[in-house]
Amino acid sequence: MDTHKQAPTILGPQQGQTLAVMGSNYRILASGQDTDGAYATIDMLVPPGGGPGPHAHADIEETFFVVEGEVEVKSEYGTHLAAAGSFIRIPKGGVVHGFKNKSAQPARLLCTVVPAGLEEFFQEVGQPVAPGQFLPPPVLDAAAIQRIQALAQQYGQQVFPPDYLG
Repeated sequence: MDTHKQAPTILGPQQGQTLAVMGSNYRILASGQDTDGAYATIDMLVPPGGGPGPHAHADIEETFFVVEGEVEVKSEYGTHLAAAGSFIRIPKGGVVHGFKNKSAQPARLLCTVVPAGLEEFFQEVGQPVAPGQFLPPPVLDAAAIQRIQALAQQYGQQVFPPDYLG
């Protein structure tokens, strides 16, 4: 028997670690621990008005598939509306980007990062919650912003002020 083979992983709809991250829920479907650091996949449930502010990660490729709802994606290259069925690719290189759910309904995105590691940042800044449980976004005073920026840097990210992309 080949000892390098691994059994498939099947997660049910309520399985996987769910984290409250800046007002959204991120469910870790596959972490770097699961994939030997190759990639991580995160199911993101973003409430109306939610979404990550401007940030960049030069050594991480990030993709999103919009499963439900729609988000406004902003980057240094413009603003685009991504509705259900849309695919978004943020290539390596450090382009500043972010997205917001501008609709009245929750948006669900399937996010994959290559290589893995960004999910560890979410685990560090997030708080474990039950599936479907939303926590309000944390208050971002100067100390909280400084803490998040320092943590982001440890995970290969830069975080920019909310109005950075206009």
